[in-house]
Amino acid sequence: MSIRKILQFPDYRLRLLSKPIKIINKKTKKIIYDMFDTMYANNGIGLAAPQINILKQIIVISSLKPTMSELVLINPVILKKNKKYINTIEGCLSIPKKTAKIKRSSCIKIQAINTYGKSFTLTAKSLLSICIQHEIDHLIGKLFIDYIN
Repeated sequence: MSIRKILQFPDYRLRLLSKPIKIINKKTKKIIYDMFDTMYANNGIGLAAPQINILKQIIVISSLKPTMSELVLINPVILKKNKKYINTIEGCLSIPKKTAKIKRSSCIKIQAINTYGKSFTLTAKSLLSICIQHEIDHLIGKLFIDYIN
């Protein structure tokens, strides 16, 4: 597929709201393939469509461990957040060479749509939870640096 250009902070487009996907078609799937290619080419573990200047609610996440497959989240919504938080060092492909200690929920439950248009729920813990929260923030124009005090 194609490697897309990743928007870099302070590009204002990173602050825009993404729209839900209404129909999953060939164009949507091409975007998803391009997102995976772009993420891997830049050594990322997650990527949200707004980072490649597509204001759609699409997230891709790499297989974070050998037993996990790649993950596509279309129109993701956090249904529940654990009240237990963890502090981790986060970075972002849109803010290269910057990291910060960020506090996020250690466990979340989400609902999303897969590439076949089927709705599903997922409970995510640890790194997957952090990654999903980080990428969902991109869909609403929020960046990890917004959490720095």
